[in-house]
Amino acid sequence: MPEHSVPPTGTVHWAGTGLSTGRTGLAVLWQSADVVLWGRTRQRARARLDALTPEATVEIRGLDRDDLTETLRPGDILVSMLPAGEHARLLRTAIDAGAHFACTSYTSPELAELARQAREKGLIVLTEAGLDPGIDHLMAHALVARARRHVGDGPARVTLASHCGGVPAEPDEFCYQFSWAPSSVLTALATPARYVRDGAVREIRHPWEDCEDLVLDGEVFEVYPNRDSVGFIAQYGFPEHWAVESFVRGTLRSAGWKTAWKSVFDVVATEDTGRIAALADELAAKYPTTAAHRDRVLLAVALHAESDGERWEGRYTLDVTGDDTDTAMARCVSTALATGLERVLAAAWPPGLHRASDDPDEAHTWLDRLAARGLRWTYQAADGKRSHES
Repeated sequence: MPEHSVPPTGTVHWAGTGLSTGRTGLAVLWQSADVVLWGRTRQRARARLDALTPEATVEIRGLDRDDLTETLRPGDILVSMLPAGEHARLLRTAIDAGAHFACTSYTSPELAELARQAREKGLIVLTEAGLDPGIDHLMAHALVARARRHVGDGPARVTLASHCGGVPAEPDEFCYQFSWAPSSVLTALATPARYVRDGAVREIRHPWEDCEDLVLDGEVFEVYPNRDSVGFIAQYGFPEHWAVESFVRGTLRSAGWKTAWKSVFDVVATEDTGRIAALADELAAKYPTTAAHRDRVLLAVALHAESDGERWEGRYTLDVTGDDTDTAMARCVSTALATGLERVLAAAWPPGLHRASDDPDEAHTWLDRLAARGLRWTYQAADGKRSHES
């Protein structure tokens, strides 16, 4: 155990019972931790727990009536599955209580600063540990390690493309199925994108305007850049002498999505928060996700490197379809997070901020554990040979 670290107690407080709280992930925790499930209300927590059919005793609490601050003990782990805007508040609560913290969202500057405070108190903060961000990071670090073994750390030209998305398992006229809150989907769509293309940094106000086709194993999808990709070049550990020709982290959609969503783009482009919120409510009512629907998650991370005539290319792909047990999105997000929480429970990391894992060996071990838990990925090298993990 690292010096000055707070020993984990073995209790995980999981705050949030939305669409990303999946049975598969919580089942991982039930085997190694005492789980307290926090809903907005106890009724919502009970309803979600009943749907998850737990195999272990799970305590339920309601954020509206139970005091989270008084309940947390030093060494507990607080997981925030609430909207991203609430993570900082919960992280402060965890720090004050001497508890570790985890979430699946991107690391905002505020979270990064709070993580520094947590480190000083011997606490672990785990972020970007879901699907995207999360599993995509693991794949990227594994690819960078493979590429470095083939072309070295000297001058090389490299491209990275990482695309992820939830789509309907059975195509429909809307070319989409909401596996998370429509308001969050539109908020992400309204966020400008920054990425590298043709060796130069590009910025685009409306990401869908740079939508292009992506072919995966003969199937055509549409992809577009998402948020700010540029900062991840350093996070993925690209050697100093690698020249980045293209670097895009983006979103994947079904073929025909850009045409089907034309009216949605028109509203998002107005930047009128009232109209966008009203549209989110309208879409939620018009295209509800029911128990009869099946979603599909696709994640593809590819890296190409070339140096002195030596060329190397590799790609990881994850393709998961939901079933009666879990949606594909809930399975991917919650299982990835729970697998990371196992490392926190084991006190395997030093205090401070951890974004999934930037260690290639640990990243590959994490991927192997996900595969053993049903998230079966495929690795394909430039020679066309494939390896499947299950």
